[in-house]
This record gives sequence, C-alpha cells and structure tokens, in this order.
Amino acid sequence: MNFFSLVSVELKKIKQSKILLILLVPVLMMWVPGIMNSDFSFDTRGIPITPENNFFIQGYMGMVWFMIPASLVICTVLLIQTERSHGGIVKMLSLPVSSAKLCLAKFSVLILLASAQMLMTVCAYYISAALVSRIQDYDFILDPLYVCGNTLGIYAGAIPMSAVFWMVACLIQTPVFSVGIGLASIVPSVLIINTKIWFAYPMSYPFYLLMVQYGKAAEGMYDTRIDWLPWLPAAILITAAALAIACVRFGAAERK
Repeated sequence: MNFFSLVSVELKKIKQSKILLILLVPVLMMWVPGIMNSDFSFDTRGIPITPENNFFIQGYMGMVWFMIPASLVICTVLLIQTERSHGGIVKMLSLPVSSAKLCLAKFSVLILLASAQMLMTVCAYYISAALVSRIQDYDFILDPLYVCGNTLGIYAGAIPMSAVFWMVACLIQTPVFSVGIGLASIVPSVLIINTKIWFAYPMSYPFYLLMVQYGKAAEGMYDTRIDWLPWLPAAILITAAALAIACVRFGAAERK
C-alpha cells in the first residue's frame, strides 16, 4: 500500500466524523462578533490603519493566536484517540506497512484538515466583509490575492506547530494531558513573538506572520521585515525533529 492510498484510507475514516464541524465552530465564533460590532472597525484609536484592514486583522487575530492552534490540538488528539478507542491502531500496526508511514499518513490528514479550516476562514471573511459593507455602507472587501496570500502564509507557518502537536499526541497516551499541554503552549505565543528567540517557538509562527502584515497595514506599528534567518532553518529542523520523534513513538504502547 503506497502513501497516497494510506492517506485516502485515513480520509475515509474521518468522512463520517464531526471533525469538520469542530473546525467550523471557531471560525463562526470569530467572525459573527465582528459582524455584530462592525462599527468598531472605524475606531482605530489613532493607529494609521484603514477600517477594511482593521476588520481583516482583528478577525484573523483571534484565529491565528488561539482558534487555529486549539483546533489543531483537538484534531490531533481525536485522530489518535479514534484509533485507540476502537482498537484500530492495533489493526493498522499489523499491516505490512511501516509505522512511520502510517504516522505520516495521519499527520498528512491533520495538515489537510488545517487547510480546510483556512478555507473556511477565507470564506467566512468574505461573507462577513460583504455583510458589513452593506451594514456600514463602506467597502470592507479586500483584494482576494492579499487575503489568500496572507492565509496561505499563515497556513504554511502553522505546519511546524502542527508537527509539534502531533508529536505530543503520539508521546502522551492520556488525551486530557495531551490537550492540556497543547492548549497551555498556545498562550505564551503573544509574548514570545516580541523576544529574540521567537523562531524557536513554533506556536508563535502564525501570530508573528499576522503581526508582520499588521505592520504593513498600520505603518510604524510593527516590524514589517521577516527574519528568514534563523527562522526558516529553525522551522525546518523543528518540524523534522518533531515528526521523527512522532514516527518512532507512534503506536509504541500498542506494540508492547
């Protein structure tokens, strides 16, 4: 069985699950209040930013800081526990397929779920922006290339974080502890992006990228330069190390 076949099997397993609904709920939680309080987009508090950019940044801020990471934490645990609760992981490990390949197939599903949530976020933004434009009689709709480009960047920045969460889920058998550690790791990201070692903390990557865009939209507020060095090498190393550990530990308890 090749890798793509394994991914296809994993996607079929979650087809009837409620994971996509779980991904949709935080998207609605972020954008519905934005619609209801759309007049606040004009209150920039002296910050040199346009209302449409303010609406976009504020809507995405809650998503990249907490909702997207929290969704990834929950999805990682659900993907692991779905197999453990029905003994499916034992059957998987009995197949003539390496456990590392099985692990990477499930991680690929996690990444695909993250992409689905990002697509939901883009759709929710445009629906919200269209509604707010009618309510406020002001054009809040930004260029699709700008919105999709930023969303794609945030998605790419979330991959190292996803790898770390997946590693934690593979290492810790108790789902409560796995979720707790994952959620607790999200909170410091706001503070860490303002330190010199932010590149060593993958949970801060999506928020960092959004703040770079905030700096471009509100001139003089934040640094608009992305420090690719040492960020890119660090991100690649962290992702590779986390996935390597996850592959080694995947199904370790069941193999005993």
